[in-house]
Amino acid sequence: MQQTAVIELNDVSKIYPLPSGDVLALDHMSICINRGEFVAIMGPSGSGKSTLLNQIGGLDVPTSGVLKITGKNIRKMSDTELTDLRLNAIGYIFQKFNLIPLLTAYENVEYPYILKHRENDTTGRVSRLLADVGIDRKMAKHKPAELSGGQQQRVAIARALVNDPDILLCDEPTGNLDTKTGGQIMDMLKDLHRQGRTIVIVTHDPLIGKQAERIIQIRDGRVAEA
Repeated sequence: MQQTAVIELNDVSKIYPLPSGDVLALDHMSICINRGEFVAIMGPSGSGKSTLLNQIGGLDVPTSGVLKITGKNIRKMSDTELTDLRLNAIGYIFQKFNLIPLLTAYENVEYPYILKHRENDTTGRVSRLLADVGIDRKMAKHKPAELSGGQQQRVAIARALVNDPDILLCDEPTGNLDTKTGGQIMDMLKDLHRQGRTIVIVTHDPLIGKQAERIIQIRDGRVAEA
């Protein structure tokens, strides 16, 4: 069966110009991640992990090289096209949850849905996703500050899934959680992978990394497969 690449980097470099001199954050990096893979990106602090995740997530564009997400070259995309890509093709799960404090759990999950469809969810999708991640109707009415870290991350996973993205990008998703809760979140991510999701997780924790199918080691802006 032929594999379909959803993330392709070909000779990608990222340079940040600073008054003290240019910083080469990514150095001629080439990576291919296929649909349905579960990949961990690992490396020491300052190795380029966050820069790479920002490129894959369409939050930034390469200085040179070709980066394709779901077959589209993001260096040739307008700001509007990049926004559409982020909204439709990519779900984000962050270490610090990044929920909107003034919105309830339900409203946080519904927010990207409204951005895409220009209307509130009348299909029940938001409620189903929250239930799937263990957030009941009563809890869904709470604001983030009224929830535990594990509950907030569950809400963040539901929010990442609401627009049915091709790719889930997870930036240290267990970093702010205790070991037991972190294990529960990883079990959820592995279950999503078994359902066919493409999952890319950035982590410094080798115990988290080895739960992925493949590890991509990053050092000094370059890649060396482990």
